[in-house]
Amino acid sequence: MGEDFNSGLFPHIRIVMGMVLGLAMSKLLTGIAGLIQHPGRYRLSAIHLLWAGSILVELILFWWWEFELSRVPTWSFGTFVFLIGYTVTLYLMAALLFPDDIDEYGGYEIYLIGRRYWFFGLLAATFLFDIVDTMIKGQQHWNLLSTDYLVQVPLGLVLCLIACLSKTPRVQLVLVLLHIVYQVFWMSRIIAVSVK
Repeated sequence: MGEDFNSGLFPHIRIVMGMVLGLAMSKLLTGIAGLIQHPGRYRLSAIHLLWAGSILVELILFWWWEFELSRVPTWSFGTFVFLIGYTVTLYLMAALLFPDDIDEYGGYEIYLIGRRYWFFGLLAATFLFDIVDTMIKGQQHWNLLSTDYLVQVPLGLVLCLIACLSKTPRVQLVLVLLHIVYQVFWMSRIIAVSVK
């Protein structure tokens, strides 16, 4: 019974994670649709729009990589809680990008820079969560990743630290562009592994 029970847990866990990811995607897509519907309501920002697109890609990449959890032989409640916590962190980043009201800020760039500690703190948490997530998936998954992965986390944390410390829009723009370039690199690696 124990082995059958554990093998049946992954679909259940994936459904719960999917609900939270679905809320995050819905928040982002609704926010983007709102910008299209009411383009003059708030001052738009390239930095904000790029982060919104980047976090949407991050959600898609997360969903793709989490399929590796199907190979996890044994599940515990602690692992389940950890994965839900990781997913909730992604949701909170999406929710921070599109709050219910930004009237006090006057525009998305001012808002995002004003909330940078929260946003980049959560982004930093996702880098740390990803290490544990990778360990949960086991040695075989770890072996799929190259030394690039070992560089990803420290660089990501440095990016988040700089983003927290800097109010300068130009610095913020460079950081989001670096993050997007890295995402494109990871997507090219996923495609290369899938083709083999």
